[in-house]
Amino acid sequence: MKAISYRRYGGPEVLEYGEVPDPKVGPDTVLVKVRASAVNPVDWKCREGYLDAVLDPVFPVVPGWDLAGVVVRPGLAVTEFAEGDEVIGYVREDFLSRGTCAEYVAAPVRTLARKPAGLSFEEAAGLPLAGLTAYQVLTKALRVRRGETVLVHAAAGGVGSLAVQIAHHLGARVIGTASEANHDFVRSLGGEPVAYGDGLAERVRGLAPEGVDAAFDTIGGDTMKTSANLLAPEGRLASIADPEVKAYGGQYCFVRPDPQDLTRLAELAEQGAVSVHVSETFPLRRTADAHRLNQQGRTRGKIVITVD
Repeated sequence: MKAISYRRYGGPEVLEYGEVPDPKVGPDTVLVKVRASAVNPVDWKCREGYLDAVLDPVFPVVPGWDLAGVVVRPGLAVTEFAEGDEVIGYVREDFLSRGTCAEYVAAPVRTLARKPAGLSFEEAAGLPLAGLTAYQVLTKALRVRRGETVLVHAAAGGVGSLAVQIAHHLGARVIGTASEANHDFVRSLGGEPVAYGDGLAERVRGLAPEGVDAAFDTIGGDTMKTSANLLAPEGRLASIADPEVKAYGGQYCFVRPDPQDLTRLAELAEQGAVSVHVSETFPLRRTADAHRLNQQGRTRGKIVITVD
């Protein structure tokens, strides 16, 4: 099959387009014909070796953890899906090798859910990793409740834009940091935008003088520290970017595959409570260009790889 792969850590130039062996379908996996795969910051961080301490690479590595596609064949023990079912998946294993930037993926059944009927394959591919991250942080780490005020950083990005919508659906008031050019976009998601940069704390306090009940950090560093100082007395802080959040009484979060959570996300998408903004698409052979664009860190919504 055709796929993108890399044989060593490095920049986008190490990504190769070509033939790799077809995946074997184990008892608990599902062979999926990939229609689209989304690009996430973790993809290029893995490619450059930043996660080597926690994920062993089995070279050549096929990158990508997100997919939307069609079931070709379920494994012998799989009863949840049948041939022809449209699915989405956050296909992460505990090592790097069998990613989703490929024509076919043998996905563990625990990583899949049914594709939302109202989303295109490109939109659906952008939902799993970013959506699960947002959903798990908001509902499990921060335990956001109706009537609370939530601060979401990078509110126009992949995770942030979904977090704004999910928090809004949960009944929270959402304040989202974003560049001025993305303020209308954040408003359209249900958030109240504030600009990045000097004076951020004062701008947030102007909207929430008593402090925020929960802060969702996607940036780390000084932004995470600012978030800690903006919390109400019983406020909660979580970060997906900076483990130092623990020193401020917060929780560091790393998304995990969960078919129940993914199914709930799909339901929210079908209800119209959550949508995925696709900023740009690239064909599979141009995955390196998609990685370069993602590394610039200025994407509104998601960058998606399409697989013919």
